[in-house]
Amino acid sequence: MTAPAQRVLCLSGSLRRTSSNTAALQAARQLAPSTIDLELYEGLGALPLFNPDDEMAAVPASVSALREAVGRADALLIACPEYAHGVPGAFKNLLDWLVGSLEFPGKPVLLLNTAARGSYHAQEALAEILVTMSAQLLAPQPVLVALPGAGCSAAQVLVSAERCAELQAALDVLVEALPVA
Repeated sequence: MTAPAQRVLCLSGSLRRTSSNTAALQAARQLAPSTIDLELYEGLGALPLFNPDDEMAAVPASVSALREAVGRADALLIACPEYAHGVPGAFKNLLDWLVGSLEFPGKPVLLLNTAARGSYHAQEALAEILVTMSAQLLAPQPVLVALPGAGCSAAQVLVSAERCAELQAALDVLVEALPVA
C-alpha cells in the first residue's frame, strides 16, 4: 500500500492574473514527485482587511477557508513578490489573519524568490514575519527561481531546464523535510 502524499499548500503573494510567482508555484506543482501534493491557494483577493475585532466576532468564511487549508497542509510553499521594498499589502493581510490561528504555529515553510534581479527586501521582511509567527523555515534563504519578471506563465517556466532545476531543488527541500507517512 502506498503512503498518502504529503500536502503542501502553495501561497502566491501576488494578485496579478499573470503572476510570475503564481507561475512558479504552478510549475512546481507539475514537477512535484508523487510523494507530495501541491495545492495552490486561490483566495488571496477574497480576504477582507484584517481587523482584530472580527476575530472576536464571527470569523469571515474566506478566512475560515484559509485557516482550514493551512491546517490540512503538512507544509507551505510561498512565492511572494517585492513591492516598494516590502511584502505586498494583500499578502501581509493574509498573514495577519493567520497570526491568531491555531493552524499556523510550527508549520514548515519554504520560500521561493522569483526575482531575476535578486530582490531581497521583501524576502528578509517575510522571513522575519514568518519567524515571529512561529513558522519553521526549511531553508535559511529563499530558494532562487530567477524568472524574467511579470507576466510569466507556468509553461514558460517549464521550458527552461535551469528554472526546472531550481524548482526541483525547492521540491527536494520539501521532500526531505516532510516525514514519510
